Amino acid sequence: MKAYPMILMAALAFALAPVAAVADGPKVLKKVPPEFPGEAARKGITDGVLKAKLSIDGQGAVTEVEIVDATPPKARIFTAAATDALNKWRFEGTGKPQTVELKLVFQQD
Repeated sequence: MKAYPMILMAALAFALAPVAAVADGPKVLKKVPPEFPGEAARKGITDGVLKAKLSIDGQGAVTEVEIVDATPPKARIFTAAATDALNKWRFEGTGKPQTVELKLVFQQD
């Protein structure tokens, strides 16, 4: 059976204020939760927190994902899974590019 992450903070909700000059941040239309990496489980890494910066185009598509922080440092093992999932997210289009930061919490059940 595959281990899936327990996603905290309202299923990958925005936990950090947007870094762009957007009052409430863009509305999320589609969230794709990351899978808990098998490699992390094999190495005994059961949790971690990543801070990601997303670039979003005017139509609401994610164009770039940058992991800017990982706590503890061994949480970098979640980078590929987080990046893959976040690239599939969709936001409400605003007609202009935006940048937001959010926090992902990984925790093995």
